[in-house]
Amino acid sequence: MRNVLIAGCGDVGCELAIRLRADGHDVWGLRRHVENLPAGIMPVRCDLREKIIPDLLPAQIDQVVFLPTPGSRDETAYQSVFQQGLEHLLSALETEERSVSRLVFVSSTSVYGQSAGEFVDENTVTEPEAFSGRILVEAENVARRCSIPSVVVRFAGIYGPGRNGLINRVKSGAACSEHPTHYTNRIHRDDCAGVLRHILALRCPADTYLGVDDEPADLCEVMDWMASRLGVAKPPRRTREDAGQFTGKRCRNTELKASGYRFEYRNYRLGYNDLLARTP
Repeated sequence: MRNVLIAGCGDVGCELAIRLRADGHDVWGLRRHVENLPAGIMPVRCDLREKIIPDLLPAQIDQVVFLPTPGSRDETAYQSVFQQGLEHLLSALETEERSVSRLVFVSSTSVYGQSAGEFVDENTVTEPEAFSGRILVEAENVARRCSIPSVVVRFAGIYGPGRNGLINRVKSGAACSEHPTHYTNRIHRDDCAGVLRHILALRCPADTYLGVDDEPADLCEVMDWMASRLGVAKPPRRTREDAGQFTGKRCRNTELKASGYRFEYRNYRLGYNDLLARTP
């Protein structure tokens, strides 16, 4: 049995907590509002943007998963949650009384600046152009430099229950870019939780994993398939002038698969089939 602290226990964190509890572990969920934590998850009411009093945290913690969500998509929000938030948590954790054996820092594939259809993996250089990717690279470095052995997991676009953005776009007749192709990478919410559970259980994990499914896909292909399943018109195509030259990147999950993880939804068709069956 392990004592696990999930810092930033939102949608993915709650699903992870449920699975860890089913495995017999004790789990604490750290968040600002703890009223809706799943049954059996011990609450830690805390704001990562502020200095954390060590006594607020459980006395014994074996593993920590850090996966907060910024309150808004601006540079200040990202900085205060991902970098400063991690520093606040580490300051409270790195005491003589606690001996944490693993920190899993949840990052994003936005740390890669590649945008011309290149394949990327854990060894690809990270040179992001957007502020979100730059801040996450800085926060990853904070995690790697701390005294707790750390693992970085870079998730691609998360979809799943309650995350119906692309479905709504297809229903509304949104356009996509066919020339040039726009590549996308994704992972189902349940596989996010599965990946984190898997990494926490590994005896000797790698220092970095890409959390993406088996199939980087052309966005038009995904939207065409979804339109067919929904019984609506295929999305119109943007002109080359409107689409620009951005084609995205293609992420490989080789390291994760080599570690023994087996996906619940290995491609968008399996994942969205299940999601569409539950969506009115």
